[in-house]
Amino acid sequence: MNGLYTIILLILSNVFMTLAWYGHLKLQASGISAKWPMIGVILFSWGIAFFEYCCQVPANRIGFQDNGGPFNLIQLKVIQECISLGVFAVIANILFQGQTLHWNHVLAFLLIICAVYLVFMK
Repeated sequence: MNGLYTIILLILSNVFMTLAWYGHLKLQASGISAKWPMIGVILFSWGIAFFEYCCQVPANRIGFQDNGGPFNLIQLKVIQECISLGVFAVIANILFQGQTLHWNHVLAFLLIICAVYLVFMK
């Protein structure tokens, strides 16, 4: 179950991370934050990133082998990166509909999935 909890927390973490890193761009494009000073945008993003850390840190603790989890450090990182790109692709397509995925983006994602496979090989 630790592996499943880790994956769920990593997905939640990456949703918050993606919104913190790129959500302000959508707010700016819609005019909501267009006149905010940079420090306001940073503080807004940090507020969202707080929830990212509230999911990321427990995910790593629960999932790490030395804490009874199923993953070593490298596996945790590769899983996180794979989830990060998947979550980013979904959110980018929802928030930024003018940004389309091309064949090379899909190929890059597939290669990252191959990295996950390779990192789990014995």
